[in-house]
Amino acid sequence: MASSTEYLEYVLELLSGVPEVTTRKMMGEYLLYAQGKLFGGVYDDRFLVKHTDASRAALATEVIPYEGASPMLLVDVENPDAITRLVLDMLPEIPAPRKRRK
Repeated sequence: MASSTEYLEYVLELLSGVPEVTTRKMMGEYLLYAQGKLFGGVYDDRFLVKHTDASRAALATEVIPYEGASPMLLVDVENPDAITRLVLDMLPEIPAPRKRRK
């Protein structure tokens, strides 16, 4: 089941305090980036983030975004300030994307 654009807009509202948030549509779902780093996504109308020390400390529910994928953590908080803090705490723990060869 693909995620709705309405749910994506809701998640982006929650992330309004995080600088440089961008999205990328991928097979009906949405990848979420901040400052160029992939930190999570919207899968089946669920807001999920990568495993990092910061995200594991704040969230407990682990889910599989799609068959064959690595587990991610479900964001079950609806407080924009808490979500902003979570993502900002996660970003230093996520490696920068690798440069692609031409």
